[in-house]
Amino acid sequence: MDIINHVEIPVVDVEASRRFYEAVLAPLGMGLIVTIDPARTAHGGYRHGFGRDGYPSLWIHERPGAKLPVHIAFTVADKMKVDAFHQAALTAGGTDNGGPGVRERYHPSYYAAYVLDPDGNNVEAVCQTE
Repeated sequence: MDIINHVEIPVVDVEASRRFYEAVLAPLGMGLIVTIDPARTAHGGYRHGFGRDGYPSLWIHERPGAKLPVHIAFTVADKMKVDAFHQAALTAGGTDNGGPGVRERYHPSYYAAYVLDPDGNNVEAVCQTE
């Protein structure tokens, strides 16, 4: 079982973020699972749920206003997926926040890439195998 059931990120432009996350998560084998209409949400904005195998484990919700950026890291099986994630993020309009590579400060097998999404959230893909 995964330790994290789901993560939810407030975003300013929900459609720009939906397009970004659709592109970024595709190399990780994840996609858009469900969209919730504003009439059915607590804050009155759209919600989009992304995941795999029919379960949304990452949610973005429309909530304009000031906020602090969040950090989310996705575990992937191999370094090629980290590379593909990074390229997809840049192509989708993300900002490089640390290209693919080993992060020795964590441990010798920590291979990761970091990007900022349209709202400045730090999104990471990490492979921790040899």
